[in-house]
Amino acid sequence: MSSDLDAQLQAIRADGEQVFADAATLEALKQAEARVLGKKGPLAALFGRIRECTPEQRGPFGQRLNEAKAALAERAQGRRAELEQSAAAADLKQAQAFDPTLPPPVVARGSVHPVTYVQWEVEDVFERLGFSVVAGPEMETEYYNFEALNIPAMHPARDMQDTFWLTSGMLLRTHTSPCQVRAMERFGPPLRVIAPGRCFRYETIDASHENTFFQLEGLMIDRHISIANLIGIMKLLLREIFKRDVKVRLRPGYFPFVEPGFELDMSCSICDGAGCATCKRSGWVEILPCGMVHPNVLRFGGIDPHEYTGFAFGLGLTRLAMMKYGVGDIRVLNSGDLRPIVYPEKFSGTPITMAE
Repeated sequence: MSSDLDAQLQAIRADGEQVFADAATLEALKQAEARVLGKKGPLAALFGRIRECTPEQRGPFGQRLNEAKAALAERAQGRRAELEQSAAAADLKQAQAFDPTLPPPVVARGSVHPVTYVQWEVEDVFERLGFSVVAGPEMETEYYNFEALNIPAMHPARDMQDTFWLTSGMLLRTHTSPCQVRAMERFGPPLRVIAPGRCFRYETIDASHENTFFQLEGLMIDRHISIANLIGIMKLLLREIFKRDVKVRLRPGYFPFVEPGFELDMSCSICDGAGCATCKRSGWVEILPCGMVHPNVLRFGGIDPHEYTGFAFGLGLTRLAMMKYGVGDIRVLNSGDLRPIVYPEKFSGTPITMAE
């Protein structure tokens, strides 16, 4: 047997035992086994050099190589058992130290959507005024969405709604106004209700228009209700929401379910009335179509228009949130933008737009 090969075998065996002993983790031990006992390791290289021995030396040297390989494999297995036992002991110690009475870790859950936050604020204002919060279906019938609101078939106002029709003959409601008649049928006069909800229209999307948006329908019916009541409550609402007096204007507007009808606009908070893309360079944002409930709508709701009057309005919650929190592009609100909104008393700063 070559003395050189024998010396190399002894060195490899000693080095392998030391490498296994130094492995501090199971992963480190796995890498050490591959390095010492693998096909490209030093022990495998020695097997390839057996041919350098004389025929009489090959048998004894091959036997010593096999014994060394078996001894190193046994040492690696023993070290593996030690590491597994140590890991189990550490897990047990950690489990014993666990206190089930401690509170769980605090996980960040994000912030409330601006439209939701504004809806809560509006609901709080109206509940303090004696209004009840009601709801209606998003998939509506043609009767409640149009006919009961004084919009019969072939009425030109239907073209203004840009309706999503369903194959069942029903539709996605184009406004929250169907809740008016449903509330009148259910509760009767006198009546004070608001109905927040999602609406749908087949519109061209731009900085101030979306095909999915949120409204809040309001309805007040009693004896001797007038336009003065309507204007007073609308100005009170805006003052409570914006925590300041808001510049508004009231202009005539046509809606088949109110007579007379008005458009209540507020000065654009994004540009302070100077004109921007959000307000279409006008300085004003249409935020609250309103008016006195049409006698025909009262009749559809089972209420005598000679005895009762009332007002109705459709507050745009999405646009209200844009004005309150400086969202310069309505598409941001449905975009999945995860930037948190910090809810100040009054918006100040750079508007949030799609370009950011």
